[in-house]
Amino acid sequence: MEDKDKHHVGGNPTKYSASCFDSGILKTAVEQKIELPRQLGIILQGEVKPMITQCCIHELYIQGKSQQPTVDLAKTFERRKCNHQEPIPGDDCLETVVGPTNKHRYVILTQSQTLRVKLRRIPAVPIVHINRSVMVLEPPSDLTLLTKAQMEEKALQPSPSELTFVGPSPEISKKKKRGPKGPNPLSVKKKKEKQSLTKATKEKATHVVARPSTSELVRGEKRKRDERDESDPTMDDTTPQLVKKRRRRKKADGDKNHEGNSQDRM
Repeated sequence: MEDKDKHHVGGNPTKYSASCFDSGILKTAVEQKIELPRQLGIILQGEVKPMITQCCIHELYIQGKSQQPTVDLAKTFERRKCNHQEPIPGDDCLETVVGPTNKHRYVILTQSQTLRVKLRRIPAVPIVHINRSVMVLEPPSDLTLLTKAQMEEKALQPSPSELTFVGPSPEISKKKKRGPKGPNPLSVKKKKEKQSLTKATKEKATHVVARPSTSELVRGEKRKRDERDESDPTMDDTTPQLVKKRRRRKKADGDKNHEGNSQDRM
C-alpha cells in the first residue's frame, strides 16, 4: 500500500480529511460486498469522511429500484453541495468539485477511466478505484511529483523577509585552473644558439684551404709550361722558344760543370 502523504504536496496526511464517491464505485462495492469506510481507512491510513455530491446520488435515483441498496449506502455519506441547479453527469460534477488545484484536498473514489485520466492532470489529487474486489490507491502522477519537487526547492531558499536581514549572497569568485608549471626560463640552456654556432664553425672549416709556399708555386708554373710545350705539336725544334730554352739549359749545365771543376782543383 502507498502512503497518502505521497500525494500531498506538503507531505501532511491530515490534509485529506474528505473523500468523494461517484455512483459507479458505490455500485461495484455493493456487488463485491466491500465495506467502503473500513477499507478506505486502511488504504489511506487514517480516518476520512466519506461524501457524495447531489449529482452523483441523482444518477442512482434515476436507475430505479434495482439500485436501492446502493442508494441506501449513499445516504449514509455526507452530502456535498455542488451548487448545480440542474443535475449533470457525475464525472463532470466531481471534476468541478476538485477544481484546478484541489483546494479542499479531496480523495476521489471513482471507477470512470475518463475521469481518472482528467484528474491525473491536476497535481495532488489521490485517486482510488476497485480492481477485482480490491481497493487500489493509484501512485502519484508525474505532475504531482514535479510540483512537489518545485515546492521543496522553493522552501529551501530564503524568503524576501529573510533576505532583508541576511543581505545578498556574495558572489563566489571562480578560481582559474592552472596547469603544470614549466621550467624556469633563466635556468634552461639555450639550445638554438649552440646549434647555430656549431654550424657556423663547420662552414668556416670547410672553406679554409691551406695556401702553398712560393717555391712550390714556382715549380708548378715551370711544370705547366713544359707540359704545354710538349703537348703542342706545332712547335718544332727550330722554334725560337725552344732554342732559347736549350741555351738557358746549356748555360746552366756549363755553370754547374765549371763550378765542379773549380772545386776539384781546390
